[in-house]
Amino acid sequence: MKHFFRIHEYKVLLYRILLAYLFYMIARILFFAYNFSLIKINSFTDFLSLSIHGLAFDSTAILYTNLLFIVLSILPFYINTKNSFQKILFYLYFITNLLVYATNFIDFIYYKYTFNRSTRASLDTLENEQNKWLLFSNFIIRYWHVFTLFFILCFVWIFLYKKVKITNELRKFNASYILSSILGFLVIGALVVGGIRGDFKKSTRPINMLDASRYVTDASQADFVLNTPFAIIRTWNTNTFKKVQLVDKNTIDSLIVPIKQYQNFPKTKPNVVIFILESFAKEYVGAFNKDMPIPNYKGYAPFVDSLAQHSLIFTKGYANGYKSIHGMSSVLAGIPSFKDAFTSSPYPKQKIESLVSVLKNEGYDTSFFHGAPNGSMGFLGFGNILGFDHYYGKNEYNNDADFDGSWGIWDEPFFQYFNKTISAKKQPFMATLFSVSSHEPYVVPEKYKNKFPKGDNAMHQCIGYTDYALKQFFKVAKKQPWYNNTIFVLVADHDNLIYYQEYGKDQNFHTVPILFFTPSEKFKGVNTDWAQQIDIYPTLLDMIGYEKPFRSWGRSLISEKKVPPFVMRYSSDKYQMMSGNYICTFDGEKAVGFFDKNDKELQHNLIKNRNAEMNVLEQRCKAFLQDYMQRIIDKKLTLDK
Repeated sequence: MKHFFRIHEYKVLLYRILLAYLFYMIARILFFAYNFSLIKINSFTDFLSLSIHGLAFDSTAILYTNLLFIVLSILPFYINTKNSFQKILFYLYFITNLLVYATNFIDFIYYKYTFNRSTRASLDTLENEQNKWLLFSNFIIRYWHVFTLFFILCFVWIFLYKKVKITNELRKFNASYILSSILGFLVIGALVVGGIRGDFKKSTRPINMLDASRYVTDASQADFVLNTPFAIIRTWNTNTFKKVQLVDKNTIDSLIVPIKQYQNFPKTKPNVVIFILESFAKEYVGAFNKDMPIPNYKGYAPFVDSLAQHSLIFTKGYANGYKSIHGMSSVLAGIPSFKDAFTSSPYPKQKIESLVSVLKNEGYDTSFFHGAPNGSMGFLGFGNILGFDHYYGKNEYNNDADFDGSWGIWDEPFFQYFNKTISAKKQPFMATLFSVSSHEPYVVPEKYKNKFPKGDNAMHQCIGYTDYALKQFFKVAKKQPWYNNTIFVLVADHDNLIYYQEYGKDQNFHTVPILFFTPSEKFKGVNTDWAQQIDIYPTLLDMIGYEKPFRSWGRSLISEKKVPPFVMRYSSDKYQMMSGNYICTFDGEKAVGFFDKNDKELQHNLIKNRNAEMNVLEQRCKAFLQDYMQRIIDKKLTLDK
């Protein structure tokens, strides 16, 4: 009878699937071990409870991955128990499982930079890298311990798999065998469907990333509940760019004012030089941390600190994304990235009004500099969409003696190349440099090995080196005839490794320095209002006295009267708008939380005690998101459409 009902085969199948659950749980524990300072779990009880909730997300990933394996294991083939067929199942099981399982290990390291589980959009970042194998080999060397753990677990997994085998049995391929197999297929199929969906209720949708937040008391715990394969699977074919109808047009025009026009300063044509500094987080710069409650704070950018004394700086500045390409679109085009990057969506290949296009129309020569191989990070492609006149990368630099061995040309020589190139241009010019060196694998040129403080994490000496490169740039640039007629902007693309606990709080993730410097010190001071990367574009147009209307979701940081200071970003799987006294968390349709602006960890939801200011803030969230989606999808990112 047991041969007819294939009980032994089903037990072995269950054992093999349970092995996957075991190793996913081990990966979850290791993920926490590598990122324990960023994930707030206060007790073993909480750890256990969150781990149990994580089983639902593990089920989806495991059952999706093993769908073909399960089907082949339970279909009534005459050869199911034969050694040859079991060997096919063995290779299918481990090729699929180990490839998918490996993505968990990426986030042991990568999570420190994004504060989110990796998604399909994370994989898209690699498409534009020409030196993938070099980067991969450097990653293996630096994080050998992660790879060692992976291969040890693979070995143990294979060992345990082989401990329980299906014995080759002679059986009759008759009606009883087929009928019992069909019954088993239906039962197991129903369990698999329910496991993939997250439950068996017809009325509910399959679980997604947001569902992980249902079980948490701190936003960071959602990433512990999730696993990386689930995050990639659930975002593989999703397009989060979808139109929503939440408010009327008058609300958008009054609360967001997507078409800006300023007439606050006389029209001038100064040069514009923008430094987008790789991973140069606010945490690392002393001038931006004077009011932060951090005992024994140390900064690692003495030159930027000195420049800040003569500049207009914004100490509550935020990145509008968490990757380098997000920083480029936010700073230069005023287009933020939320759950998925605008540049990785189906919609970036359209005419875009930006700082580049506006200044080109005003007679500026426009150029973009990045010391990595041309095309890295997607900068060349997006630069072409924005319409830069010139692109200068590692190819144009044409001297591999200054190659850092991983990403591109060291910052110091490339900054001098930047200075030399723009000094040969006719004024006015607009030039953007995206730096390279303050990045993993966290090394500096050999000749500067002991010049900069090593600090408390690997990033600190790299910040010291890029800061030194800036100092050398300005030392030479101030002798050039164009220098005094130039507005300089310094901003980071996103943050990086965290040392101080204060920066492990949700509201301090992705904070960046924003600095405007003019040699005449026309714009100077310390501003503590909300500020963001998408504000740089309208601020610069305001500074130069640009009088025409233009599209911008950001606001001028120096003279805006219609739109109060705010920040719009995506964090912890929700939209967030910060303005006035509150932080609004928004699920795409409605507010799901309001928090005091000083509640950096978003622990005390005030939604049950809503007031008028909160109601307006929710309307602003709706208006922003609706206009953002409609303009991008309808290709209305210019005023001529």
